[in-house]
Amino acid sequence: MTKTIDINEIKQKIFKNLESSGWSRILKSFIFSSDFENIIKHLIKNSKDNQRFTPTLRQLFRAFEECPYDELKVVIVGQDPYPKLGVADGIAFSCSNTMKQQPSLKFILDEVNRTVYDGVGQSHDPDLKRWSNQGILLLNTALTTTVGKVGQHIPIWKPFLAYVFDWLTWHNPGLIYIYMGKQAQDWAECVNDTSYKFMVNHPASAVYNKGQKWDCNDVFNKTNKILLENNNLSLTW
Repeated sequence: MTKTIDINEIKQKIFKNLESSGWSRILKSFIFSSDFENIIKHLIKNSKDNQRFTPTLRQLFRAFEECPYDELKVVIVGQDPYPKLGVADGIAFSCSNTMKQQPSLKFILDEVNRTVYDGVGQSHDPDLKRWSNQGILLLNTALTTTVGKVGQHIPIWKPFLAYVFDWLTWHNPGLIYIYMGKQAQDWAECVNDTSYKFMVNHPASAVYNKGQKWDCNDVFNKTNKILLENNNLSLTW
């Protein structure tokens, strides 16, 4: 007998998990909206049709759970989760489930080590929770994708992304946004000019360019420079 999935229970669990980071208040209207219910129904239908998705529902909002809203400073926008089953952990680019760097993350950390730490090699941990905990929201333009396929769920997550960026624009002026890749950069116009915006290629582009290094445009140092000037603090990348 197939177990009936309680969508309201899913919503309540997600909401409760966001309470400690302060995002429950921000995302409450969307979590309990018909738009989010449609997303969950889409994911459930996919599963029933043997089209598994990643990450799991349990890790779906981990980017928000690990990033304290009151300490939000930076939003890094990627594309969608790693498509391999069991790799994506709900934080864009992070690999805490396997503790093995995917190519995109390797290129990111290599550039952090090269530009911020002069090649000494300070940043190797594949779990980017340490960035989230400092107030960096690592957000993909889709929170899920079909296992084995990229970009499959980008359309269904558009209402959520629109909601998040609209809230941040009106309530969190002055944030630093780093858009990685064309898919992410399409959202840049949703954020007003009171914020700082950096456009860089997606790190996966280096994979397709025969493994050449990814050009980060020195964005990690530029971010810290802004934070030092405006808030007298810097991030540990």
